[in-house]
Amino acid sequence: MTPIRSATIAALASALVATTLTGCQFGAEEQDTSPIVIAADLELSGAAAPVGKAYQRALELKVEQLNASGALGARQVQLRVKDNRSDAAESLRNVGDFGNDDAVSAIIMGGCNECAVGAVRTINERRVPTIALAPAGDISNPVAERRYVFQLAPTAADSAGVLVTELGRAGIRRVAVLYSDDDYGREGLAALRSEFVKANVTLVRSTAVRSTVTDLAQPVQQLVGRDPDALIVWTSPEQATLVSNSAAQAGFEGNLYFDAAAGGDLFLGTSARASSRATLVFTQTMAIDDVIATTPAKAARRQWFQDYTARFGGYHGLSSFAADAVQLIADAELRRGDGAGRQAARDGIRDVLETSQMDGLSGPIRMTPDNHSGLMPQALTTLVARGGRWRLAG
Repeated sequence: MTPIRSATIAALASALVATTLTGCQFGAEEQDTSPIVIAADLELSGAAAPVGKAYQRALELKVEQLNASGALGARQVQLRVKDNRSDAAESLRNVGDFGNDDAVSAIIMGGCNECAVGAVRTINERRVPTIALAPAGDISNPVAERRYVFQLAPTAADSAGVLVTELGRAGIRRVAVLYSDDDYGREGLAALRSEFVKANVTLVRSTAVRSTVTDLAQPVQQLVGRDPDALIVWTSPEQATLVSNSAAQAGFEGNLYFDAAAGGDLFLGTSARASSRATLVFTQTMAIDDVIATTPAKAARRQWFQDYTARFGGYHGLSSFAADAVQLIADAELRRGDGAGRQAARDGIRDVLETSQMDGLSGPIRMTPDNHSGLMPQALTTLVARGGRWRLAG
């Protein structure tokens, strides 16, 4: 096992020290040694497997770091992972199984919007606190009907706001949009249209594509044929890469803009040249080498970036959301009340999650009883493709 750097251990310990009972003094209460079991429903095969596997790596690394830090006292986090095969029906079965397992404290779901929305009823019926890493607004809204469902991902409205602000800064007035033919894609198009009106940007054409489509040459050709100043891509990381290549092959000389859901690998590899005029809305973690570590939170983000890169040979932007989900659940387990029984424990975790605040690896996170989507708008910034990787704009 790779040793955990002392800086990481110190950061993790300080994050939880106020809520951890050591119980190691003579005559003190016996320490709680029960495991904190976190279940994960991820897309490890099928169309969304690249993102699902990045989440799995992040979860495993974060759990290892927490367990090594001593921040949990005598307790350890145990991770139980199931593959939903990028299929909502399989995901629902997994969530049902986790909910029926008395050992499971909470669930983390991957990036599948349809999976998370489809599991809402089961999550509420099982009363198991769940953090979804998918971005669709219907996952955590309306809150009154999703008391046990939380969300950790950039929202469509926040991504659209940052993206269109950047269009204005670049003087771009005519755009085309290619978006995924799902709830999040349609939500994104609606958010973009609203921002276009305020910014006096003209939408010359928009096209929806199914998430499973791998040949995007024709829809991209149709969009760039309208001669837009920029092409906005509101898809998965894998399709965003395909769009970059297709746009280059079509001779498009305008700019490419990706929303936060397209955030994937740090290094652009074979698509580097095709993405040379690309801008991505995402968190600072993707370009943390450009950030001066002036606060403990920024130092922790830099350390996470370095640890993940050292372990896996590269960095995936979405990994920080999975790691923050583990931190939120572990912290909530330590802070919850002492109610006996599994359901009392789950209810306690839910109650703490609903008022959680932390400066996470992804950025500032704030949950409230009226807002279960925790990532703050301030977490998002603009990155540009430069030298074969993503860098901070400016």
